[in-house]
Amino acid sequence: MADYYDSEDLKNFADIGKDAPHLAKKFFDYYGEVFAEGELTAREKALIGLAVAHAVQCPYCIEAYTQSCLEKGSNLEEMTEAVHVTNAIRGGASLVHGVQMRKLAEKISL
Repeated sequence: MADYYDSEDLKNFADIGKDAPHLAKKFFDYYGEVFAEGELTAREKALIGLAVAHAVQCPYCIEAYTQSCLEKGSNLEEMTEAVHVTNAIRGGASLVHGVQMRKLAEKISL
């Protein structure tokens, strides 16, 4: 196997429901509702999806939401900014946990 993640596998995502169609239907129905136009536009939701895809580091999701963003009118600058938002949140989350480290280190050091 050359690569674990094969872009072609994304086309087979619906097959995940073959052995549990009732559960797959619930997921795909919910998923469809979540990404439908609502208080947020489909374009905004695609950008959020792209950012989250980077946060969870799912190459299939990154591919799917990159495509979705482009189809819904986002440009590379907007998409890049969304990825930077992800990075800022992830970086900040790592740094803020330093508070626990410092608190414990100071407690042990005393």
